[in-house]
Formats: sequence, C-alpha cells, structure tokens
Amino acid sequence: MSDQPLITPTDRIFVAGHCGMAGSAICRALQRAGYTNLLTATREQLNLENPEAVQGWFETMRPDVVVLAAAKVGGIHFNNTYPADFLLDNLKIQTHVIESAWRSGVRRLLFLGSSCIYPRLAAQPIREEALLTGPLEPTNEWYAIAKIAGIKLCQALRLQHGFDAISLMPTNLYGPGDNYHPTNSHVLPALIRRFHEAAQAKAASVTCWGTGSPLREFLHVDDLGEACVFGLEQWQPGPEELQFLNVGTGVDLTIRELAEAVAAATGYQGEIRWDTSKPDGTPKKQLDVSRLAALGWTARIPLAEGLASTVTDFVAQGSTRL
Repeated sequence: MSDQPLITPTDRIFVAGHCGMAGSAICRALQRAGYTNLLTATREQLNLENPEAVQGWFETMRPDVVVLAAAKVGGIHFNNTYPADFLLDNLKIQTHVIESAWRSGVRRLLFLGSSCIYPRLAAQPIREEALLTGPLEPTNEWYAIAKIAGIKLCQALRLQHGFDAISLMPTNLYGPGDNYHPTNSHVLPALIRRFHEAAQAKAASVTCWGTGSPLREFLHVDDLGEACVFGLEQWQPGPEELQFLNVGTGVDLTIRELAEAVAAATGYQGEIRWDTSKPDGTPKKQLDVSRLAALGWTARIPLAEGLASTVTDFVAQGSTRL
C-alpha cells in the first residue's frame, strides 16, 4: 500500500442517501473522525434516478470521495408487493452514481450492499465466497439482484479502468433514523412499533409473522458508520483480492428471542402469538466477519444496549416516525 492516506480531512466526501438511517450514521461517523467537508443532496435537490442530473451534479460539485448509501429499501411485504420497483429503482440509483463518480474522476468510492446478496441456504456463517453459489431468498431477490449488480459494477470498473471502488455488505441494521412503518419496515423496527403500541394500549396479545424460528444477526447502524470510515481509511484490496467485505457482529438470535427482547424493552407484558401462515424468510443468516476483524475492526455496540437506545429514539420521535 502507498504511504499516502486513502482519504484525507480536506477531501470533499459525497454521502449519497444521507437522510436515511445508514447514510446519516455514516455522516456522523465521518464527522467524529474529523471529515467535515461533506457533500449531501436531498431527493428534491438531486434525483439519483435521473442520469443527466447525477452527471451534472458530479461535474459541478467535483467530490473526491463517494459513499453510496442511497437505496430503495423495505421488508418482506414491500419486496413482494413491488418487485419491479425494487429492481429498477436500485439499479438506476447505483448505476448512475457509480458511473458518474468514475467518469468525473472521483478518487475513491464505497458502495454499501446488503447481506441479502448471498444464497438462501448458504453455509453458515456466510463467507464472502458464497456469492453467486446458489438461489437467492425469494422474498427479497429483486433487491439482492440489484445489489449484486452494484458489487459487480464496482469490480468491473476496478478491473477495466483501475477505479478505486470497494463494497461493504452489512447484516440487518437497526438504530436511530430507522423506518418504523407498519407494512414496509424491516423486522426489528416493525417489532418496536408493534410492541410499543401494544404496551401503550395494554393489549392482551401481539401477533408476529412466521414461526419465530429464523436466526438473524443485527448490527447497530452507528457500528456500520464506523466500519465505513475504517474501510475508507484502511482497506485497499489488491487486484486479485475480494472487492467486498461482510460487516456484522458475528452473533445471531432467533426472531422469537428478538421479539421477547423488544417486548421487554418497550414494557409490553402480554402474550406473543405467531402467525405461521406468514413467510419466515431465510432460515438463518449470520455473516462470517473474520476478514474485517483481521484488518482490525469489530462491532462494539451490544444488542441489549443498542435496542434500549433505539426504543428510546422511537418513543422520542412520537407520531413523526411512521
């Protein structure tokens, strides 16, 4: 590796998707690390699905570094209901940003993927080599295919043009700024909303989807932000090395255990029921995070601590958080 730093405090760093949960956490982490020259744009200011607008913005603003955290996201119901939207919108967003970054001379780009890129029945814990070795989980395959295309575009631009693009694949995220919508959120924020409302109403029971048996891993979004800064500063893979790394805690628990933990954190004391007619999704999804750990980064926020602060954040937001 060169003695020159991969990024510097004077770099103009564009965080695409800065209003989202991941993007806002990445901005906080960058600022804590001394990177204050951040470029951001709301959807009203820059529609990432418009290629001409994106290219024009890059030519005008001239960022040195890009973090691509913008994406259309949602839970099982939303993925199943809007498969074309998930595929088309995410392909547009990431292709326009990545191509414009390369064409306008951006020095370094970090693409944020997802652990859903891996096969549904991949060997556990999932190593990066599992990519494209088996069928995807049907309940989020459209989002996964878009993310795989993003990883491969970064890889192709590095191979053909020497563009310094890297990717990180986070496990399930939670934390401040999450989406708590009753139908299109992910499992943990959906549980927080449901159990908080049940506790307030003193409901006798709460019904959750599936059997409660799937195993999931959860990473606090502030840990992801720190991992992104670490990757930008420290990780420069060689031409024959993997261009993407897993980010997680390496620890999982059942959805039933998660529901019980959320119930306790929200003060709900009623019965928890399970609607087994609803899909479970992938039976187990735990990432092998040994490569990132070997480079010197590990998650630091335990689930109990992160869950308590996330519930506090949700309650503090009140009716403003859907």
